[in-house]
Amino acid sequence: MYRATLLPLSILLFMLPFAVGATEERPWWWDEAWWDEGVMRVPANHQVVTTEVTYSSGDVEVPAMVARPADDRRYPAVLFQHGRRGLDDLLRRHVKRVAARGFVVLAPDVYTAHFIGTHPIRHDYALEADVNRGLDALLARDDISSRRACLYSHTRGGYYTLKVATTFKRQEDAAACYVSYYPHLQDPNAPEPLQVYGYAPEMEELTLPTLIFVGDEEQYQRKRVIETSVEVMEERGRDVRLIEYPGVGRGFDFRPPDVRTFADDLASRDALLRAAAFMREKLENTGNRE
Repeated sequence: MYRATLLPLSILLFMLPFAVGATEERPWWWDEAWWDEGVMRVPANHQVVTTEVTYSSGDVEVPAMVARPADDRRYPAVLFQHGRRGLDDLLRRHVKRVAARGFVVLAPDVYTAHFIGTHPIRHDYALEADVNRGLDALLARDDISSRRACLYSHTRGGYYTLKVATTFKRQEDAAACYVSYYPHLQDPNAPEPLQVYGYAPEMEELTLPTLIFVGDEEQYQRKRVIETSVEVMEERGRDVRLIEYPGVGRGFDFRPPDVRTFADDLASRDALLRAAAFMREKLENTGNRE
C-alpha cells in the first residue's frame, strides 16, 4: 500500500495559475475550469465534447454519457461506472475530467434504465449485465484506439465492475485494468458481518492490474474491506496498488463546493493524474487497433 502523505508539488503548480473561479462563496484555491471541464496544466489536457447515447441490454435500453476530446483522433477506451449516487451532475463532471486526460469515456446510467432512484440500499443483480453490455458498446465504437478498455468506477460501481471483470469473465477478452475510488468490494446484499469483516470472493479471481484510491478518513467498514481485498490480491502476486490520502474522507473526487476542502481538491487531482498514467500504460500494453 502506498500512503500519499506528501502530494506532489507539481499538483500545486498545475493548480495555482488556474485558480480563476474564486469569489466570496468560493475559496482562494477554487478553479472553475478544473471543476467543470477538467482543465489542468499538464501535457495531456484536452477540450472535451459530450454526447448522450443508448445501448441495448436484453430488453432494456440503457442511457449513457460519452465524453471524449473534441477532435477527430482516436483515444483509449474507459468505462466509467457510477455508484449509488447514479450518474448525477457531480459525476458527469468527473467523467469529463477523465476524458480531458485523453480518453474516450462511456458512462452508463444503469439506474435510470431501470427507473431506480438515487442511493438504493439493495443491489439489483440485473444491473451487472447492463454494465457488461456497456463495455461491449464502448468497444464497438470506431473512435477508440485501444483493443481493450479500462474499468473505472467509484463506490458501488466498484462492485459492478468487479463482477464484469470476473463473473462475466471480461478480464479475459475486453478489460485491461481496474481503477476505483473507495469501492464497495463486497456484495451489497451480504449480511452486516461480511460487510465489515469479509470481502467479495471475486477479489480472489481478479487478475487485472488494479489501482484503488481511498482517504484515510473513509468509513471504517469500507476501508477495512478495501485493505483486506488488496492484501488478498498481494498474497496472490497480483499487480495491485492502494493509494491512501491523508486528511480526506468519502467522496473526495466529487464533493460539492459547499463542503469541499483544499485536501479534497489536491487528492482528486493527484488521483486523476495517477489513474490516467496507469490506464494509459495498461491500455498501451494491450496493443492498438489497426
